[in-house]
Amino acid sequence: MSQPHKGMPPLDQSGPALSYFEFWPMWAFYPPVLLYVLWLMIRYRGITLPTVANPSFPGGGLVGESKAQILSLLTTHVPEWTAPYIKRFRDPQIPVKQQTTESLAALRAVGLDLPIVAKPDLGCRGAGVKLVRTVEQLESYIESFPADADYLLQQLVDCEGEAGVFYCRHPNETKGRIISLTLKYFPYVYGDGRRTLRELILQDERAGQVPHLYLKRHESRLDTVPAKGEAIRLAFAGSHSRGAIFRNGTDLVTPAMEARFEAIARSLPEFYFGRFDIRFADFAALQAGTGFTIVEANGAGAESTHIWDRKTTLWRAWADLMHQYRLLFQIGAENRSRGFKPLTFAEFRRWHQREKALVGRYPATD
Repeated sequence: MSQPHKGMPPLDQSGPALSYFEFWPMWAFYPPVLLYVLWLMIRYRGITLPTVANPSFPGGGLVGESKAQILSLLTTHVPEWTAPYIKRFRDPQIPVKQQTTESLAALRAVGLDLPIVAKPDLGCRGAGVKLVRTVEQLESYIESFPADADYLLQQLVDCEGEAGVFYCRHPNETKGRIISLTLKYFPYVYGDGRRTLRELILQDERAGQVPHLYLKRHESRLDTVPAKGEAIRLAFAGSHSRGAIFRNGTDLVTPAMEARFEAIARSLPEFYFGRFDIRFADFAALQAGTGFTIVEANGAGAESTHIWDRKTTLWRAWADLMHQYRLLFQIGAENRSRGFKPLTFAEFRRWHQREKALVGRYPATD
């Protein structure tokens, strides 16, 4: 593993470890935003209008979209900035060992090999994402994956630096902008040669407030005693709901960085709204517009995740999300006027139900 937070801006730990609403249940946090979205549906006369925010993305990237289809666009138009991958199908009729062997052969055919990142083709909030280092781990992932569903095996970008870059442009604008930059820090605890990993997690200022995010993931070694100074990474996936630490880095966006993502976004056909999830080794290089790799792109369903910085107020978080959704509906309305047709409500419901049915069956996230 890399040195903790290597290449990232120093992790600001001043103030509270968590905001008081950071891990509220969805039913407690989102109602004001939902009411605003309902008003936007009336204002712009379209319940599913966001599904044409990005006409080249399936369903605009709102819900139930294929990661592989979106990554295919990226590898076609900006391959130099995108982590390569393959898509595989979990066939219940083929023995798991055979599927494992075939998956390894498919990886090597495109120049990839272990370690890799395994993730569902349909999914959100880091569900089912695992770091796969060995053949046995790949076999276990395939065995635990839902039958008749697709998964991706993607190149591991083994850097500590991760960020979410939210880009937006109206179709009639000549230049877009980055409206949000989220810096994602992987959480660590540090051994002292005395306490067990369980004790380190429970007594950590932040992890101790949300231990359910980490304890089960590390249950096989919770009673071990890490050596003094040993850094134990508690989460692999850069997802807030899976335990990553988010900081608002929007004020650190530079003109060079914005120009680079403008060029990438303009290279994708009919892309106007969404978040690029990237990994990088050096934040200074990222600010210069280079030295990063896109591991995923999210469309209309993306969130301005800087709101989960523990210094963000509840009112600011709501205001930023409402601003995001206003832009989303405006862009959707503009694309509708250009002749693009949103999904019907029946189509939207079918896509959403398919994703919802699968997410609960995915392997546990690393």
